[in-house]
Amino acid sequence: MSDQDKSRLQDPAYMAQRAADCEREIKKGIVGQEEVVRQVMLAMLTGGNVLLEGMPGLGKTRLVSTIGRVFDLSFKRIQFTPDLMPSDVTGTNIIVKSEQGNSFSFEPGPIFANLILADEINRATPKTQSALLEAMQEHTVTVGNESHVLGEPFFVLATQNPIENEGTYPLPEAQLDRFMFKILVRFPSKEELKDIVALTEGSRPQAIEKQMDGEGLLAARELIGQIPIADAVMEHLLDIVMATHAPNPHIREGASPRAAQALIRAARAKAFLEGRLNVSFQDVDEAAYPVLRHRILPSFDAISQGVSEDDIIRGILAAKRPQI
Repeated sequence: MSDQDKSRLQDPAYMAQRAADCEREIKKGIVGQEEVVRQVMLAMLTGGNVLLEGMPGLGKTRLVSTIGRVFDLSFKRIQFTPDLMPSDVTGTNIIVKSEQGNSFSFEPGPIFANLILADEINRATPKTQSALLEAMQEHTVTVGNESHVLGEPFFVLATQNPIENEGTYPLPEAQLDRFMFKILVRFPSKEELKDIVALTEGSRPQAIEKQMDGEGLLAARELIGQIPIADAVMEHLLDIVMATHAPNPHIREGASPRAAQALIRAARAKAFLEGRLNVSFQDVDEAAYPVLRHRILPSFDAISQGVSEDDIIRGILAAKRPQI
């Protein structure tokens, strides 16, 4: 890499433009779902893991593979099923025979890639689901007595189907908390559905080109971490998280401290992606939905009344809206 290229990696304006180019390129392969693409981009720029929830056939797998091409990242898909074992994810030690005798050699599993698609993650048993915990949080994998470091950047994008409950194992709160975002993938409109059919069933598929590599992604992450947050905005952010622990008939359990960390990173990434070097109140409010919706446990009253997590978050934001 030339000195000019290295200096560009330290230029916030240039890197913000490159990130915006990545977002536009992803949208070439994904019709509609602009909010989903934006939120996945925010997670990618901050190193966060993503849980995508939506009906089958909405392009979740296509989205992840498109991201891999745009960022030139190694990509592995793991289909989670009830009979999947932890070693099928992490890898295992195998016996290697040689003239000197038998020895153990580590055979890496599919987790050793930059971008992991954990497809239908809630179909695997809790034991296999837990095999991802260390990788998602520490970016390491321990097999036997030996730890193996995963290459950077490393992301897990997991999918789950909200309507199929038979044969599924709900993700425990500890694992849900490892996901920076929970993103809801909606069904497309009629016009979007028409464009999807034209894109996927055409004789000439849309060409997706590389816009950034892993080194650029890591450089953008460093720049995002340097974006300042005003004291008033930080207070607003903390008030939102603390409000999930205030007496509320719709909340059984509030968000963890990781929620505040994720909210800070997401708000900074949104400002960066829009070419701003300051975090606004709106940045915080918009990031609150994907950050908090899987970290709030609704009460029985909320469930019985049909009050969703997003409804709860909307109420908190309305109550905590700053007076400007």
